[in-house]
Amino acid sequence: MKRKDLIKLFEKNGWYYKRSGGNHDIYTNGKDIEPISRQREIKESVAMAIIKRRGFK
Repeated sequence: MKRKDLIKLFEKNGWYYKRSGGNHDIYTNGKDIEPISRQREIKESVAMAIIKRRGFK
């Protein structure tokens, strides 16, 4: 999955960029945080695990 598509999904669900970490950007919804790798392509299994963990549709 492309990183920009995953970020669009986060933003669509009310998440926003908080800060940069070492190799990740940190996104939050005000309560929880989720690190997203800065790689251009994120493995499909990793992307699906994040989507499932956050309950996105």
